[in-house]
Amino acid sequence: MTDLSSNITLVILVTSLATYLSRFLGVVSSENIDVKSKIFRWFNCIAYSTLAALIARIVVFPTGILVDAEILIRFLVILLSVAVFFATKKNLVYPTILSGILLTVLNSLY
Repeated sequence: MTDLSSNITLVILVTSLATYLSRFLGVVSSENIDVKSKIFRWFNCIAYSTLAALIARIVVFPTGILVDAEILIRFLVILLSVAVFFATKKNLVYPTILSGILLTVLNSLY
């Protein structure tokens, strides 16, 4: 093995260990967590607000290939995807697929 491939293998092993160890510890410690507790709801709110902030940042300040899409197109795709999300009883598959298709079509037309 070359140095580069052994380093990549080591990185994959260490990151996999960190990922699965934290998941395992989460499963073990989750027995004592009350999902209706205030602290659990607080962490849930923090997680959702972080996700909303990341999505907003991607839409308003995009990087990569999304820079080529106009901001109005990005907002239109989000609005339509949210509408489909609620119309399909909070199914995530349809708006995800729709957003990719809409962004591609609208960006190629404009």
